[in-house]
Amino acid sequence: MKSRYGVAAAAMMFAASGMASAQDDTMMDAGPTVEDAAAFLEATETELAAFNEYASRVFWVYSNFITTDTEYLVSRVSAEGTEMSVRMAGGTAQFSDLDLPLDMRRKMTNLTAGITIPAPAGAEAAAELAAITTRMSSAYSTGTIDIDDTETSLDVLENLMRTERDPEFLATIWNDWRAAIEPAQMSEDYAAMVEIANAGARELGFSNVAEMWLSNYDMPADEMEAEVERLWGQVQPLYEQLHCYVRDSLNETYGDDVQANSGPIRADLLGNMWAQGWGSLADIASVGESEPAYDLTELLVEADYDAHQMVEVSERFYTSLGLPELPDTFWERSLITRPEDRTVVCHASAWNIDSQDDIRIKMCTYVNADDFRTVHHELGHNYYQRAYQNQDTLFQNGAHDGFHEAIGDFAALSVTPEYLVQIGLLDEDQVPDASADLGLLMDLALDKIAFLPFAVMMDQWRWRVFRGEITPEEYNTAWWELRDQYQGVYPPVERPADAFDPGAKYHNANNVPYLRYFLSYILQFQFQQAACEMAGWEGPLHRCTVYGNEEVGARFAEMLEMGASQPWPDALEAFTGTREMDGSAIIAYFQPLMDHMTEANADRQCGW
Repeated sequence: MKSRYGVAAAAMMFAASGMASAQDDTMMDAGPTVEDAAAFLEATETELAAFNEYASRVFWVYSNFITTDTEYLVSRVSAEGTEMSVRMAGGTAQFSDLDLPLDMRRKMTNLTAGITIPAPAGAEAAAELAAITTRMSSAYSTGTIDIDDTETSLDVLENLMRTERDPEFLATIWNDWRAAIEPAQMSEDYAAMVEIANAGARELGFSNVAEMWLSNYDMPADEMEAEVERLWGQVQPLYEQLHCYVRDSLNETYGDDVQANSGPIRADLLGNMWAQGWGSLADIASVGESEPAYDLTELLVEADYDAHQMVEVSERFYTSLGLPELPDTFWERSLITRPEDRTVVCHASAWNIDSQDDIRIKMCTYVNADDFRTVHHELGHNYYQRAYQNQDTLFQNGAHDGFHEAIGDFAALSVTPEYLVQIGLLDEDQVPDASADLGLLMDLALDKIAFLPFAVMMDQWRWRVFRGEITPEEYNTAWWELRDQYQGVYPPVERPADAFDPGAKYHNANNVPYLRYFLSYILQFQFQQAACEMAGWEGPLHRCTVYGNEEVGARFAEMLEMGASQPWPDALEAFTGTREMDGSAIIAYFQPLMDHMTEANADRQCGW
């Protein structure tokens, strides 16, 4: 998966925040009633809507103009939001014994479990937490390394990781980026953040932040953690075959001295700064004579696409399903390319400023296949945000956080040869026949399947940190133990004692839960399978595009408009007809490639 994850930072931080309204003395004497709870929620949502817009605008300015002054502003609004959300969540306790209507009880739950990083009650703790989180975010976003006397930012480094093949150079930029984030300070800050956040979680009735995060999925935390392992178990065999196949290809390319043909894979050789997606290895991990018949990046360049045109074409995918065009303000206010005159957060994101029509994206877009799919993904967030705008404030979110990530990736699964013909990037006589399908599937597997174990281990590490099972002294060691366990990768250079490699990943430095991405990869293939059945598609699932199918669009819109107003199985059923997340659609999608790799790996020493 590419660097493209998520809704706006402000929306994530404050989606479940609010201000407690003053309680009437009569209510305090007689005990709260359902009517009191309704008044409490109404006041909360009014305050929440106003604060969310205010916070979103502050975070937008910070992300587009990183200075000392905007750091101060975002730190202050973070403290205000944290204090407010904790106070509001605490206010729900007085209604815990009431028999509330389901929608009201759901809102109360969203107020408590939906906070990402809580602080104990009081302005001092909230301010300290805000200062810490702002410092970590800025260290990540402003980090640069020197290459040939040029200060080089992360977006450029990511592109170099995709394109360079010199293992010594790759190891250098891989290591230098992790040194650029001020790891010693960030590790200290992270430990302090964990202590404060766990204290806040305990005040809200949770054992720790891990339990709080896992309680946000319409089931008990321990059941959700078991559900994650069940889903991972469904798709793990496919990853293991891919790992074996790619490792052998890297061994053939680099030789035993760089990459052995057994054991784990050296992380910096996989074409991504975090080894989370291996898409740039398509030239190395080819499948015999079944190489892709076209290169999407080359098609975009040959068609003289620019960044804005990639966004326009992505918008047309959604409008072809019958969804409305993006508002004019989207084009006026989005940041689509990196400005040359200032430091910005380049991590791709989609923003919902006013919970109505002021929706935007922010990314430093390159004309390549990765960013073409990324733009489809980010607009999926925007269309989801716009679809649920008429829901109550506390229901203006995805059915669960994996839904929000899955929507755009489902759209990107329609970027098939047939789709490229429909949008004019590929001539009909260029559409590869079935003999090329293995190459197309390998391209996608290097992106999608390679990502799955990384997505699982990210929050496995944080859950264990929040539970105290991993101490600050063990942060980096435990990080690499989990990466070995789940991914079978290892660092290219020895990691020093003061390294903090988890902090070199955006979502750790910015405290964005990561389970949503794993769940989104399960869901997007379920969405694809259901949509293609709806459309009457009779060919292989991986060849299906639903571009232009308004029947699919109508069912799609029905799910989107529900937002978080119903338990996620209800939303899933509205579109797919099933109430259970299921990894079998992934296996069905990649079955031809799975068969090929299993045969090719028969005489290899798979596993690590």
